[in-house]
Amino acid sequence: MSTTTAVRGGPSAPSPAAPAAPVAGVEGRRMFAFIAMVFGMFMAILDIQIVSASLSEIQAGLSASADEISWVQTAYLIAEVVMIPLSGFLSRALSTRWLFAASCAGFTVMSFMCATATSIEQMIVYRALQGFIGGGMIPTVFAAAYSVFPREKQPVVAPIIGLVATLAPTIGPTIGGYLTELFSWHWLFLINIVPGIFVTIAVVALVDFDEPNLALLDRFDWAGLAFMAGFLGSLEYVLEEGTRKDWFEDAGITFFAVVSALSAIGFFWRAFTAREPVVDLKAFGNRNFATGSAFSFAMGIGLYGLTYLYPVYLARVRDYSALMIGETMFVSGLAMFVTAPIAGRLSAKIDPRLMIAIGFLGFGLGTWKASAITVDWDFWELLWPQILRGVSLMLCMVPITNVSLGTMPPAALKNASGLFNVTRNLGGAVGLAIINTVISNRTDLHLERLSESVVWGREPVDEMLATITAGLSSLGSDASTAALAQLKQIVQGQATVMAFADVFVLLTVLFVVLSFATPLMRRPSQPGGGGGGH
Repeated sequence: MSTTTAVRGGPSAPSPAAPAAPVAGVEGRRMFAFIAMVFGMFMAILDIQIVSASLSEIQAGLSASADEISWVQTAYLIAEVVMIPLSGFLSRALSTRWLFAASCAGFTVMSFMCATATSIEQMIVYRALQGFIGGGMIPTVFAAAYSVFPREKQPVVAPIIGLVATLAPTIGPTIGGYLTELFSWHWLFLINIVPGIFVTIAVVALVDFDEPNLALLDRFDWAGLAFMAGFLGSLEYVLEEGTRKDWFEDAGITFFAVVSALSAIGFFWRAFTAREPVVDLKAFGNRNFATGSAFSFAMGIGLYGLTYLYPVYLARVRDYSALMIGETMFVSGLAMFVTAPIAGRLSAKIDPRLMIAIGFLGFGLGTWKASAITVDWDFWELLWPQILRGVSLMLCMVPITNVSLGTMPPAALKNASGLFNVTRNLGGAVGLAIINTVISNRTDLHLERLSESVVWGREPVDEMLATITAGLSSLGSDASTAALAQLKQIVQGQATVMAFADVFVLLTVLFVVLSFATPLMRRPSQPGGGGGGH
């Protein structure tokens, strides 16, 4: 828009100083509209993790079983992972304004419905709709950041979206813990309503980044959508539920794995043959985008995997409440907040590949330090691993996003943004599946080995058992039985912590290897990317 105006002005246009105020006003309006969109994205990403620390309270409130309550999380993730890549097509058809406004309004309505749910069945349906509708906000913000703002704004805009995309899931357990402790689990959802209304109104009133192309809807590939839903939805289900159901020993997991595989074949066939595919995979022909998406996938493991690992350790081993877990996890969020502007400045001054390598090495250092974990670790022992995680996320996220999306042609950005974001979510799902499987298998292994050492007749064992029995002498004749139960619990706790240490070592190896893979990216000829001229 601004470029066209300048050309029409021609030689007789006013001096450069004259239009400064209007241009500044337009930029200020766009930045305000963009910040409103970022806030909407924050709500959508936050809701992935905000319920994680409060599932037991929701379970009690809805009288749900242990198997049913996991679907409060799983339903949201499955629905969201389908919408994220679809949003590129819908954004081109409906425009950024109307897709984002509809997504935010629908997300807000579904948040209210979740808060009013009276049964687990209602909650699962509302959460699925909340995830599907709200998923359209996430990639739309990423695309807007690189298509609307000029290159010189990238050091400011990129850290904003990077911070929100990584901070929201990190502080989700913290916010969820506080809301549940101070009010009730209903406020996990009610907190979205006022901001959701504000963001919807702001986007309708202020966003004018592009125009809709409704003709695209006439060529909508319904078969492609069905295949994509079967592929990604079933894959997400298998990854989320596989560990808990012993993978392919369960008929349901096997069935959905087959559905995912067959749907993947159909999806890729439609992606390369349909006149207007729901997801255009040509973006992966760009070397930087393909490499950046692979790094985004790995970063999803660091983001969601470690956001999961620390709370599980604190709950299982340290017996922390939701509020205590949230307070402990806040350190990573604070580290991200402090590092985001620094990462933005560095991204404009040094080779982004160097930043990414340093970030992955920081991840590796943090997980290596965490591999020394014991049953006695508390806030202070977890402090540096969490700080390193927070700093490293920002050092990775900003340059990976800049190199992946910032160099894409503006016309390809909306579609590429959906693909880029879905790789991060899938990375998190794959990471969690691997982490849970490793913890389960290694716990069994360590428990078997420890049990071989904890036997009658071994002096250390007999001494410990005698000490525990003496401490429980008030129980009288039941003291010995209680002492045996407590010793078993100690052995179980040690085995669990040793399994956690194994996972941290595995993650360390992954992040170190990734740091050496950064030369696969090409350094952009110019910093930043996409647009700014329209």
